[in-house]
Amino acid sequence: QVQLVESGGGLVQPGGSLRLSCAASGSDCSYGTMGWYRQAPGKQRELVASISSVGYTIYADSVKGRFTISRANAKSAVYLQMNNLRTDDTAVYYCNCAFIIQNYWGQGTQVTVSS
Repeated sequence: QVQLVESGGGLVQPGGSLRLSCAASGSDCSYGTMGWYRQAPGKQRELVASISSVGYTIYADSVKGRFTISRANAKSAVYLQMNNLRTDDTAVYYCNCAFIIQNYWGQGTQVTVSS
């Protein structure tokens, strides 16, 4: 059973930056697509960004130019650099790993953008 552990969330002022990290146990996620989703209160979970095993990336329109996703396959890890954060980025951020027919989720890390 793959486990995903996120870190790096917290409270930041508008315009600030945070870096989220996610480490997966085992090696399956090194061969799958990894990504970040978020869920704000009262809203559905949405894709923020994803990256394939060969580095193909997808971003939500709302974060393009501000967020950067990257990965370290040797560590089965994925990262999300978030710059110029806005109040509407406030949400619980979840790490995801999709490998063949399996879909794994982390427990989530809170990101709060507030002055």
